[in-house]
Amino acid sequence: MIELSNVDKVFGRRPAVVDLSLKVSRGDIFGLLGHNGAGKSTAIGMMLGQVWPTAGTVRVGGFEVATQRRRALEKVGAIFESPVFYDYLSGWRNLEILSHYTAPTPAKRIREIVELVGLTGREGSRVKTYSHGMRARLALAQALLPQPELLILDEPSDGLDPEGIHEMRETVRRLHRELGLTILLSSHLLNEVEQVCNRICVMHQGRKVFEGSLAEATQARNWVRLVAGDFGAAVSRLREASLITGSSEGKFITLADGAGTDQVVRHLVEAGIPVFEIAREERTLESFYLNLMQENSAAKKGKASGAPPPLAAS
Repeated sequence: MIELSNVDKVFGRRPAVVDLSLKVSRGDIFGLLGHNGAGKSTAIGMMLGQVWPTAGTVRVGGFEVATQRRRALEKVGAIFESPVFYDYLSGWRNLEILSHYTAPTPAKRIREIVELVGLTGREGSRVKTYSHGMRARLALAQALLPQPELLILDEPSDGLDPEGIHEMRETVRRLHRELGLTILLSSHLLNEVEQVCNRICVMHQGRKVFEGSLAEATQARNWVRLVAGDFGAAVSRLREASLITGSSEGKFITLADGAGTDQVVRHLVEAGIPVFEIAREERTLESFYLNLMQENSAAKKGKASGAPPPLAAS
């Protein structure tokens, strides 16, 4: 549904996106993650034909956005940046007007959308009376007007209270399940991404630093938390015995293939190094993301200084 190939975007002399390649397949709920200024909104802007790439190609629905924008976006709905509505008009009238920007939408279809996003009963109220959560639902309704196959949501839960965040999460799941939509979701809320997405891409300073399934990001990958009398000496001993392949943060080790925690404990005790705690690590998306950011920041500093980056668990 979406394919970016070696895409660059430079504003003046400032690179916003660097050599970005990613692929969103039909049926995915795809999370786009990164800090403020990482290039997420620029990437989405290029997908929607609102920002032109400096280099590379952007394809949506099999069509290149730069040369076939209408064909590329005819089955795309989006919430991008801050949606603007006519506050003095009703939600229903806003949807009628907005539908004419794509194609006139029958009242029956608008009614279905209103019910789908949970605005039934308030569609006749003026938008200026809407809460932030209701505005978010109206924005989602607007994105559904063209009967899209692909939905692009840029921070759809931004500013919502916990109840609103929960409702948005459940709505995204329902849209994916009931309408079979492919969804690209950009969000700072890692817990929400972890609960709804099956694949993610992480950006750092305009570059992609990870793309893969959520399972690949959160699986432990043989990480073990180790509390020993001397962590540094323990790591050295375990490396010599080929029981580990890496260490991180002064408390984690990565087991070599075939190695078990029982072997680690036996080896350290025989070496006279006390072991106080050892346990396999269960990694959340948040811990994966934060560790990935630290690794990339450290690698950049190492390149700038000429020093090798610190060893991190793989």
